[in-house]
Amino acid sequence: MFKKISPYLYILPALIIIVIFRFIPIVLSFIISFFEWNINGVGQFIGISNYTKLISDPEFWQSLLNTFYLVIFVVPSAIIISLFFAVLLNNVEKFRGFFRTIYYIPAVTSLVAVSIVWKIIFNQQSGLANFLLEKFGFHPLGWLAESRGIMELFLGNFGIDVPSWLAGPSLALFSIILVTVWRSLGYNTIIYLAGLQNIPKVYYEASEIDGASKTRQFFGITLPLISPTTFYVLMMTTITTFQVFSQVYLMTGPPIGGPLGTTKVIVYYIYDKGFGESQNLSYASAIALVLFVIILSFTLIQKKLEKKVHY
Repeated sequence: MFKKISPYLYILPALIIIVIFRFIPIVLSFIISFFEWNINGVGQFIGISNYTKLISDPEFWQSLLNTFYLVIFVVPSAIIISLFFAVLLNNVEKFRGFFRTIYYIPAVTSLVAVSIVWKIIFNQQSGLANFLLEKFGFHPLGWLAESRGIMELFLGNFGIDVPSWLAGPSLALFSIILVTVWRSLGYNTIIYLAGLQNIPKVYYEASEIDGASKTRQFFGITLPLISPTTFYVLMMTTITTFQVFSQVYLMTGPPIGGPLGTTKVIVYYIYDKGFGESQNLSYASAIALVLFVIILSFTLIQKKLEKKVHY
């Protein structure tokens, strides 16, 4: 009898944590979203009013757009750049452990400290970013204070008018994107490095005998054989990017989330509605449920791509 239940006893501690800190909060958020519920406690039942309010809430759609900008820019950049660094590290024989540690430091550094340091770097008057721009003959930028889109800023230098829907993320949000990509590189690079080191060298030796170039080896051997790693990195980076909050709060912060609200991502909007001036926990819960559905949908779509993964 004990042998039959012993496997379940091993997973019981993790299961309890998941139920308490994951499953129960999701269920409670779903219930709260149907009531008038603020920081003082529960009010009357209002049905789907919070969800219908979302449809006509311009701040919600703006925060959702900002979040999609973040995901669209961060996920591909993080995957490509981390794979590039992993390939470089894989070809290093000496000091590989040293470089691996250097690359991984951002992942273990406090996000609060990281955000404060980058805020100083992006300071419009005395930051290192503008100092370097001026050294190379460029005009300084208002990194965290600029609400105009990056395409509008770039093409505007050539006298080209850009429609609002093509302006792209604001420069302030693009600064957040840079920080988010930089912080994700360490973890993703180490994961990719582990995947690269698991590829048997006989494949490369056989391809060299056949006269394959390094480029053909990369696209014909490396990319297909690290597809499980890429799939994992894609899923985890997408999920964590949808949940970005700390760097937005600390770098562009209250009261509205950056210049004209252009860095207010969905998680920041949830925090603002739940714990800001309105303290409307029911509306914040409704937004959180919508975010949950979005992340779940993207995860299921990515699971469909698993058929193309070579295990």
